[in-house]
Amino acid sequence: MPLKLILKPGEKVIINQAVVLNGGEKTELVLQNKASVLRERDIMTEEKADSPAKRIYFAVQMMYVFSDKERHYQGKFNELVSSFIEAVPSSTPILLDVGQKVIEGNFYSAMKDCKKLMRYEEEVLKHVTQ
Repeated sequence: MPLKLILKPGEKVIINQAVVLNGGEKTELVLQNKASVLRERDIMTEEKADSPAKRIYFAVQMMYVFSDKERHYQGKFNELVSSFIEAVPSSTPILLDVGQKVIEGNFYSAMKDCKKLMRYEEEVLKHVTQ
């Protein structure tokens, strides 16, 4: 099934490791086959991965975009998840969902679950600092 992307002027998207920058007008792209696609709003830079949950997101993102380095980031992912569960055991259900999707190679869906983890982390930190 084709994937239609509508890009705003100046918007970036990663398609199979290539960064595509839209020019000055709104553009519509239709991808006819399977590709790793990551919109600018979903891209996490290493510098912005400044919390444990964000570092997990970053590791999953890297597995998604750079399949040739998947094994390397899988190791980092495993370490980060173990540490997170040890620190916040109540996060286990979310991390089990993320982990299952990573095992299945469904990285984009795992990234969505990582966003839930980031929100959960924020809530936990609010209660700890009160």
